Amino acid sequence: MTTSEDTTGWVPETCTLPTAERPTRVAEFDDLFATALRAQQRMTPTRLRLHLDPAAEGRARDLTGRETECCSFFTFTFAHAGGVLSLDVDVPASHVDVLDGVAHRAAAAIETPA
Repeated sequence: MTTSEDTTGWVPETCTLPTAERPTRVAEFDDLFATALRAQQRMTPTRLRLHLDPAAEGRARDLTGRETECCSFFTFTFAHAGGVLSLDVDVPASHVDVLDGVAHRAAAAIETPA
C-alpha cells in the first residue's frame, strides 16, 4: 500500500507487488475507504482499527488477503460488534511508517465523503 502520488514513497523493500501494479492496489484501498470506511482509531503505534460497513466484508477480506501476499508484515484481523465490521491492521514496529500512510489515506477518505 502506498500513496497515489508516489508509488514507491513508503512501500518497504520487502513488498513483492510489482511496481506497475501498485497504483491499482492503492486505488482499491482508496475505493474501500471511500465507500465502506465509517471511522478509524489508532489503537497503538503499530495497530490501526478501521470500522467498515459490514456489507464490504467480502471485498475487504479479498483485498487484505492479496495485500498480505505481497507485504507479509501486515496482519489483518476482522471482528463484528454492534453492526460494525472492525478491521485491525497490525504491523511490526519497523513498519509503522507504512501504517501511518494507511491511516493518512483512511483519514482523507473520511474527510472527503464519496
